[in-house]
Amino acid sequence: MTTGRVLAQEKIAAALTEKLVNKAIHIPVGDPLGQVALGPIISKAQVERIDGIVKDSVKAGATLAAGGTFEGPFYRPTVLTGVKPGMRAFDEEVFGPVTAITTFKTDDEAVALANNGEYGLSAGVFSVDVGHALAVGNKLNTGLLHINDHTVADEPHIPFGGTGASGNGTRIGGPANWEEFTQWQWLTIKEKPNPYPF
Repeated sequence: MTTGRVLAQEKIAAALTEKLVNKAIHIPVGDPLGQVALGPIISKAQVERIDGIVKDSVKAGATLAAGGTFEGPFYRPTVLTGVKPGMRAFDEEVFGPVTAITTFKTDDEAVALANNGEYGLSAGVFSVDVGHALAVGNKLNTGLLHINDHTVADEPHIPFGGTGASGNGTRIGGPANWEEFTQWQWLTIKEKPNPYPF
């Protein structure tokens, strides 16, 4: 549920990018037994996959604004700008500390970009106008929608799942578990059988 794609309105994109880059270069990375915020990637193959997505996206025209390096299993927090549909960082779920920034002009363009692809687990829409954010959010193909909150917001009592190829294709969590992991059965009980006239 880490935010992989960041769609930034072009008027605020430069300021947002500067803040994300500043955050990325100051995140401590390393052995989780120490004072770090970001530990190792799960496998060497996944490190190579992340690095391949970053390098392929840069070759396709994205700009590496921070990170893009690794040492052993520790991949530096990475920020890519100028990311567009057709680039791996836009089209694929990275499963690594990579933020891909794509700019947009209008709400319709933002919605089209957000819905471009096969994934739709979680989305966050930020705006000073909550009603405006909700109107945009209601057009997104996503299993979880957060208004002025991050995509990682989750609670164990809510149904969890995505749309398209995200999640597990269902809703799990809280009352949704009753439907997912049980089967309905109709049961009647009487002390004695009813006498029927036939």
